Formats: sequence, structure tokens, C-alpha cells
Amino acid sequence: MDKKGNTNDNLVRGLKARHMTMIAIGGSIGTGLFLASGGAIHSAGPGGALVAYAAIGLMVYFLMTSLGEMAAYMPVPGSFSTYATNFVDPAFGFALGWNYWFNWAITIAAEIAAANLIVKFWLPNSSTLLWSVIFLAVMTGINYLSVRAYGESEYWFSFLKVATVIIFIVIGLLMIVGIMGGDYSGIQWAKPGETAFPGGFFAIFGVFMAAGFSFQGTELIGVAAGESEDPARNVPKAVKQIFWRILIFYIISLFIVGALISYKDPLLLQSGIENIAVSPFTIVFERAGLAFAASVMNAIILTSVLSAGTSGMYASTRMLWVLAKEGKAPSWLRALNKRGIPVASLAVTAAIGMLAFLASLFGEGVVYTWLLNASGMSGFLAWIGIAISHYRFRRAFKAQNRSLDELPYRARWFPFGPILAFVICFIVMVGQGYAQFLEGSINWMGVIATYIGLPLFLLIYLGYKWKHRTRVIPLKECKLDKEE
Repeated sequence: MDKKGNTNDNLVRGLKARHMTMIAIGGSIGTGLFLASGGAIHSAGPGGALVAYAAIGLMVYFLMTSLGEMAAYMPVPGSFSTYATNFVDPAFGFALGWNYWFNWAITIAAEIAAANLIVKFWLPNSSTLLWSVIFLAVMTGINYLSVRAYGESEYWFSFLKVATVIIFIVIGLLMIVGIMGGDYSGIQWAKPGETAFPGGFFAIFGVFMAAGFSFQGTELIGVAAGESEDPARNVPKAVKQIFWRILIFYIISLFIVGALISYKDPLLLQSGIENIAVSPFTIVFERAGLAFAASVMNAIILTSVLSAGTSGMYASTRMLWVLAKEGKAPSWLRALNKRGIPVASLAVTAAIGMLAFLASLFGEGVVYTWLLNASGMSGFLAWIGIAISHYRFRRAFKAQNRSLDELPYRARWFPFGPILAFVICFIVMVGQGYAQFLEGSINWMGVIATYIGLPLFLLIYLGYKWKHRTRVIPLKECKLDKEE
């Protein structure tokens, strides 16, 4: 590392401890909490939604401790793609890297589409294309300035989300005890004709699937570790925030929504990007007497969408740059500017994101829909890659007679954590299309749309393995040397 804080590859270690903490906190607070939670409670009831989100939250906690252990010891921008290459199989790392890049490139397009719908709340007749260009320019511009600019933007985006959730929790608790809310106060499921578990096992299982998507993005901390000022200290600190984030922001918020809004309320079923006015948060704020709630929540959700898009641009740009650096993508994508920004990878990622968005505007969005379907499994595949890599990392440490005292941060309860994460991720992935099989006849098009991401991943993995004749790396040959 030179005096300017650059790595040997000239990426600038410009992310401070507060940036890393807010990246960790902001990773999973977004539309999954502000919007999708309403549908979850409507489907499985307040108790069922809590069970599903708590189970996924526990899995994510263990998964992030696994990632935190590897990222604190070996902080590299390629994160789990590099770890899979070093500890499992180069073909596995190749497939994970391209899978993750594709996932976030398509997600950028999805966030642009969502941001357009939110703006229509205020300006229904405005130009979709104009706003799309503006949003893409904001996401790209923040990433072009510097890694610290990304860190600062994510810090303030996350700060707004955290402040909103804290205010919501305070107001919600005041309504539950009867200080605010009038007729809407109290716990709804305790009233006659209500119940906490109305839907049974399959309803909870369905929410289990949705909860997994809500938490995706937490793994960004692993990618950001490669540009942290002091990863050995900052990564563990950020990872430790995850447990409290899940407990406070998701579990308590879901408890309040379920307590104050009946699962039978038809407004919960309507909650979504298309209808900000029926966000569970908006409903609670309005019933507390805050008439301006819809506009405020609309602004908060817009910042969440822009935050997700900016983070997606950051993660996919770094992943594409690392793939080029490792010889798994065209070498010209390694180009860096004087500020250590992978400008070529950023330009390609932004272009793909915009092209994918344009595909949503033509031909009834068929191409875009299939692109989204193809990326649907990507987050879970990345999580499975983290679990497998950590399991192999620890076993390689033991096989090479390395001391665990070398680890700046040690994940608790190994090997329980990565094994649990792998099992739950596998169940969630396999169960994604369970609803297609519950109908009178199997909806094969629905099945293909749900699972298309899996054969694509296997095709990339097996293709690279066949071409380069790679093998699973013996534990004693796994590369455990730190990369400064």
C-alpha cells in the first residue's frame, strides 16, 4: 500500500468505519421492509411473517459472520468470487463473479423502473425516459467521483432510512399502548376474530421465500472491504451491526405493523411500488394522525431505491473489474482513472443497466422480464457461494496448520453457521416455484421462469471448468496468503 492509501492495484482504500457500518445497516433496509412487508403479513399473518423473517434473519447473520471472517482476513474487491476461486474451484469463482455482476446490472434497471413509478406519484405526466436518464446519471456520477463519494452517499441514504424506521417504531409503540392512534390503537391480533397465524405452513413458507429477497444486499460489506481504510477493524465492527439491525429494524417493525394493521385489511395486499400510499409504514403514520405521511414515505422510498441502484452500480463495477484482473473478462475492463475508479467497468455496467431498462419499455417488456427471472436466483447463489467458501476456508486453515489467532475476526459456532446458511439457502432456492405445483395443473412456463437462473449458472460453471480443466483445490493447496 502506498502513502495515498492505494492498494497494489490502485484501488483507493477510502471507506471509513462509519461508511462500512452504514453500508452494512443500509444493505437490507429498503422496499422489502417499507413495501413488501405488508403483503407478507397479509399472506401469513403477523405471527407467520415474524417467524419467516426471523428465520431468514438468523441465517443472514451467520452468513455475514462467515463473510466477515474472510473479508477481515483477506479484504479484496472480488470478495466471495475471489474466495471461491482460492478456496473451492476457479470455475466456481468464475461463475459466482459473472452471476453477481449480471444480477446487479439487471437490478440497476429494476431500480430505475421503480424510481420512475415513485416519481409518477408526484408528477404523473412527466417523461419516463427523462427521469431514467437522470437517475442513471446520479447512480453513475456518484460512483465515478470516488469510492468515498459512494461511501458518503450510502451513509446519508442509510441515515434517512434508519431515522425513518426509528421514528416509525416510536410512533408505533405509542399507538400500541394507546397514547396515539385513537380507534386504531392496541394489538389487532388480540381482538375477536383475529389470529396471529391464519395461513398455515405454506403461507409461512411463501413469506420465507420473499424474506430472502428482502435481505439481499447485505453481502455488499464483503465487496466494500476491499476499499476499507482498516478492514481488520472496520469489517468486524460492521458485521456486528447486522444482528441488531435485523432485530430492531425488521423484527420490531414487522411486530408493529402486524399489531396495528389487521392481516385482513385489503390495503396490505395492495402495498407495492405501484401504490406508495398503501405502504404499511404510510398506513400506520396516517392512522397516527400524520396527514403528510404518503409524501414523506414516498421520498424515503425513493432514496432507498436510489441507494440500492448506487450500491448495485458499485458492487457490479468492482466485480467486473476483478474478473478482468483475474483474466476472466476482457483485459481492457481493468482500466482505472487517477482516483482508482474502474471507469471501463463502470461504463459497461451502466450501459447494460440502461439497455435492460429500455427493454422494459418495448415489446411489453418480455425481454426484460426474462432478464429479471434469470437474475432471480443470483443473490441466493452468491450466499451459497459464501457458505461453501467459508467452510472450505476454515478447513484449509486447519489442514495447513495455521492458527486461528491469525484471524482478525472469527465467526462463531463454526461449522454450524455456514452449514445452516447453505441448507436454508438451498431450501429457499428449490422452493421458489412451489406455488406453480400447487395449482390443478403444473404451470411449466412459470416453473421455467422461476428456475432459469440455475441452469444458466451451471452452464457458465461447467463451461469454464471444461475449457480450463479446473478442479476442486485440495485443502493444503488453498491460497491463504493475505493480499494487502
